[in-house]
Amino acid sequence: MAENEQNEQSEQNDQEAAPPEAAAQQQPQADPNAPQFALQRIYLKDFSFESPRSPGVFTGQWSPNINFEVKSRSQNFQENTYEVILTLTVEAKVEEETAFLVEVQQAGIFACANMESQQLEQILSSLCPNILFPYAREAIDSIVTKGSFPPLMLAPINFDAVYAEQKRRQAEQQPGAQSGGNGAGEAPATTQ
Repeated sequence: MAENEQNEQSEQNDQEAAPPEAAAQQQPQADPNAPQFALQRIYLKDFSFESPRSPGVFTGQWSPNINFEVKSRSQNFQENTYEVILTLTVEAKVEEETAFLVEVQQAGIFACANMESQQLEQILSSLCPNILFPYAREAIDSIVTKGSFPPLMLAPINFDAVYAEQKRRQAEQQPGAQSGGNGAGEAPATTQ
């Protein structure tokens, strides 16, 4: 009986220690023609901050009007590699005078392969800006507080909705027109 248990144990060990070739045959192979997407790098491309009324702006009551603009653009960097640049511009005005103006160009390099042009356009216009936005928002908040202003909490942006609205407008203006992968939109900002 002990010999039978040893034989069964030996068979189980042999099954667990199957050669790598057998294991590779059991795993499904990835389709080399399937769409592929990868983030390669995120970086700050350009940044500017102006506070033309300082230090006088700090003596009055802080109740600014905030104007916020967001734009994105993309360009082919190398084969199947694209640079996407998200530009956020924020201007705070107090009594119709600029308290501060900040602009950030947050960029990223993305690998996109085996995609149809419409799918590629949507990824470059919505998915990539969605990835870049938190970095740009953090950069703006950081520089605004370093400029001695209250934190600026920018509301999240639904770039999928912005892209869908842009496509709807294009369809109304020119049926069948296709965009060049640029997205633009506006979103609210709040201050604390």
